[in-house]
Amino acid sequence: MQALESEIKQLIISALSLEGVSENDIDASAPLFGEGLGLDSIDALELGLALQKRYGLTLAADSQETRQHFSSVGALAKLVAAQQA
Repeated sequence: MQALESEIKQLIISALSLEGVSENDIDASAPLFGEGLGLDSIDALELGLALQKRYGLTLAADSQETRQHFSSVGALAKLVAAQQA
């Protein structure tokens, strides 16, 4: 799971062009939105598209479940692992 979290961190950095942010700067359990990494709704859309392209995920934009999956890198990794299983 740690390798998948690392992969997702790299995807976040590249998809959102987070200059000056390294993989080590992103805590897998920290919130992605608001506090923590500080992403916004535009970032969520871009990240969702990157996840769809990379892992073939299908996500509903207004779903409460999707919001839970986007809560942290760890939550995204669990979703990707479940989809790939």
